Order: sequence, then structure tokens, then C-alpha cells
Amino acid sequence: MKNKFANILGALAIVVLLNFVASKFYQRFDLTEDQRYTLSEATKNIVKNIDDFVTIKVYLEGDFPAEFKRLQTETKLHLEELKAVNKNIRFRFINPEDEIEDLINQGLQPSRLQIQENGKLSELVILPWAVVESKNKKENVSLLKDNATNSQDEQLENSIQNLEYAFANAIHKTTSKKSKSIAILKGNGELDDIYIADFLKTLSEYYLLAPFTLDSVLNSPQKTLEQLNSFDLAIIAKPTEKFSEEEKFVIDQYSMNGGKSIWLIDNVQAELDSLMNTGESLAYPRDLGLTDFFFNYGARINHDLIADLYSSEITLATGNIGNQTQFSQFQWEYYPLVNSLNNHSINNNIEMVTTKFTNSIDTLKNKIKKTILLQSSSISKTLGTPQIISLKSIAEEKKQENYANGNKSIAVLLEGEFKSAFNGRVKPFTISNALDKGKESKLILISDGDIIANDVSKGKPLQLGVDKWTGQRFGNKEFLLNCINYLLDDSGLINVRSKTVKIDFLNKQKAFEESKKWQFINLLFPLILLAFFGFIFNFFRRKKYQ
Repeated sequence: MKNKFANILGALAIVVLLNFVASKFYQRFDLTEDQRYTLSEATKNIVKNIDDFVTIKVYLEGDFPAEFKRLQTETKLHLEELKAVNKNIRFRFINPEDEIEDLINQGLQPSRLQIQENGKLSELVILPWAVVESKNKKENVSLLKDNATNSQDEQLENSIQNLEYAFANAIHKTTSKKSKSIAILKGNGELDDIYIADFLKTLSEYYLLAPFTLDSVLNSPQKTLEQLNSFDLAIIAKPTEKFSEEEKFVIDQYSMNGGKSIWLIDNVQAELDSLMNTGESLAYPRDLGLTDFFFNYGARINHDLIADLYSSEITLATGNIGNQTQFSQFQWEYYPLVNSLNNHSINNNIEMVTTKFTNSIDTLKNKIKKTILLQSSSISKTLGTPQIISLKSIAEEKKQENYANGNKSIAVLLEGEFKSAFNGRVKPFTISNALDKGKESKLILISDGDIIANDVSKGKPLQLGVDKWTGQRFGNKEFLLNCINYLLDDSGLINVRSKTVKIDFLNKQKAFEESKKWQFINLLFPLILLAFFGFIFNFFRRKKYQ
């Protein structure tokens, strides 16, 4: 009796000891093939640095089809991983049904889903959003990557892949302080503020922004360069006036000193005003004086136009009903619609990017690393300029064999130690410590100035990447924000976007067609198995007692 009592006490002591050790040494194991539940180092660093409560409300509660239950489950598992790193993270799932109007007013747009069950299609409206709050900051997180060209299963796969970046990005924005600064270059006919207002508003949530002009370069070149060098990055958005040699030299030396830059250039003058008024417009080369500048860095923007059969739409007035003008949308080959190459963390898992009157970019052989970020489709061609552009071409039948010039580069990332564009040349002025070979730096060159431009309605800027006529969403803002994050990112957050998760989905049509077969198998197989083991049991029982 005493031995039995001692054994029970010993077992209880072992259980208590194991619980104590487990509470001190907590470990989670990710046994999935793609390591989908393993957080990246960048995410861990962001979450570990949280020193106050972060509350996450997830509006994914309710009756969903199986696929969206999976999104709900994956979201919950990911948030549990974040909470395991830092207990200051708190989250809860909420059914948005009772407060859907208030949430829509806060910018959380619902999504419509096509549901196929038992061979029938139905529609379901959900609100796949989360809201991250910390102190006085709030950030909305879209949980559903809505790409018009992807199937519903592909959208779900992209959404699950994007969970870590979406939450890490939102937590980073609500808990971190701004440290990097960006110069918005002015003075060479760049886009007015109202046309880049939405993107600048988004950037201001991450970085310090300030306009910067090169007007003082003639009188105080040294001071101008020093002031520009105080910025981590420069944005040059669709300049229309030629750069002087003095201005180019200051920007060149900024790059030589390690300054990052993103250039959004239209090398062809092709605007909509005369096209809308007369139905025709002359597209002609625009001389910005930058050809030699980029050539020395390893790239060249051509004076041509890309015509692409895979394109977005132009909105035209087509008549009147009463006093109301009627508008219709038409495919417009001069508005290439660009699908991501998914070859870099900048363009991985983004929606289509819409462009206007785009030029092709050639890359040149040198020691600079070059990565094509955006390109036209394989059914595109280039047109030399000057060129008459006419709306009559919309009605013309397009033959695919005439658009067989292949992909044309539209955005290129250049990385390395740049050689000065003024190396071996007479400098326009003398400055101290002028460099002929630069420090390690990065530059992104985009051959479309309108890629950053938001629409304007009634004098107010609209959201970048949203067509004001159709409401269709494009990936312009996301792509450009990724460009900026990559050029400036010191936390490695942008690399989280490269994470790939492979999700296997059920073939609904096949499941419906074979449902009776599998129902029969599921009913019959357990009975056969039971009968088999019953026979074996009785056989050995008889043999034993005979």
C-alpha cells in the first residue's frame, strides 16, 4: 500500500516538475514544409520592440465557405505567433454584421464572393479587414488581396502569403518613430502636389517629407549639395523641363555620396488634353537632358511609345441622355497594364499596375546590377516618335502578329557603385570632395511619370491606383511604396513580401461530380473494415479455445 502511495506521489511530482520546466522554457515548432508559421527576423524585431499594448480587431467572424474559414484560421494562427513573441499584442475576432456601416465609413470596403456549393453559384458579402491600434495611432489592414486577374483561390493564396507583411507593416507604422527623410524635387516642371497628394500622404506615415528645389545651385552649389545630402532619398516625379548641367551635377554627386533616388520620367510628350478635344494628338520626344546621365549609370529611356494589347481602359464621352453625359470605357493600347514579374521583393504579390504613354527602357552592360521590375506583355510593340495618336484606333481591329516585339522594360532597379556621369568631363562648377566613383547606392528608373499620379475629382485628390470612373483598383501605390521601402528599408521588412506559401485548394466541381462515389466509399469502407476485424477476432478466439 505504501509503495503504491509513493508511486502516485512520485508521478504527481514528475508532472509538476514537467509543467514548471515547460513554463520556463517555451518553444513552438513549425513542421510545415514551407515554414509558413515561422516569423522572419524583420517581423520578430518589429514585434519585440513593442513597449505598449497593441490591439488588433479582426472582422473575420461569421458564416464563411470553407476557403475563407481557412483564411480566418491562418489569420488566427499568425496572430498567435505574434503574441507568442510579445505579450503586449492582443487580438479578437469580431462579427462586423452589426457595425458594417460604421466600418465602411472608416474606409473598410466589403468584398463580394462567388460561392459554389452543390453545383450552384451564390454571392456572399464579407468585410475581410483588421484594425491595428496602438496609443493614438490606427491602421487598417486588408486581409484579402483583390486582384482582378486572379481566380478566387489564387486571391486567397496571395492573401495568406501576405498576412505576415500586412500585420508587420501595420504594427511598424503604429509603433515606430520616423527616422528617414525624403526630398520631393521641384523646379523642373514636376507634377503638382495635388496629383501626388495621395502617395505623399501615405509616405508621410513612414517618413519625413520636404520639398526641395535646385534654384540656388548657380549661386550656392556647395550648400545646395550639402542640403540635398541631408536627405536619404529623392523623388523626381514627371519633370517636364530640361535639367541644366549644374542641376545634373548636384544630383549626380548626391548619388555618388550614397543618396537613393526614384525617377519617374516621361521621355515623350503625349498628353490627353488635345486628344480629348480633337480626337488626335502629336506625341513627340521630350528633351530633359538626362540621356547621358542615365546612360552612364547603365540605362537608357527611349523616345518611343509602347503599344500593348494587354492594356487598361480609357474613358470617353459617348452621348447624352437628357442633360447627362454618358461615358464608356474602351481598351487603349497606349495604357499598358502590367502584371508583376514576381522576381523581387518589390514586385512580389502585388496587383496589376496601370501605366500611361509609357516608353521602353534599355539596360546597358556595366558593373551595375540591374533588375527588371515591370515590363509590358509579350503582345506589345514600340512606336517611334513623332507619332500621331488618334482615338479612331480604338475601333480598328488589332492583329496580334503586329504586336510580337516581346516584353519591353518599364521599371528597372539599379544597384552598385555608380560611376559619375561627369567622370572625365569638365565639371560645371567646383565643389569640395567631388567624387568620380560613388559609394554603394540604389536607383529606380520608371519610364512613366503618371504611374504616381492620382486622379482628381471636384478639386480633390483621389486614391492612387483607383480608377475614378470604374472604381477598379490597381497596384500602383503598393508598387511605389515597395520601391521606397526597399530603397530605404533598414529593418528588412520589405523582404517579408518574398515569403511564399503554397496552399492546396479543393476542386469544387470535381468534388460535386464525385460526391456520391465518396459518400458510398465513406459509408461502406468502415463496415468492411469492421467485418474484417470481427472475422479475425472470432477466428483467433475459436482457435484459442478449441
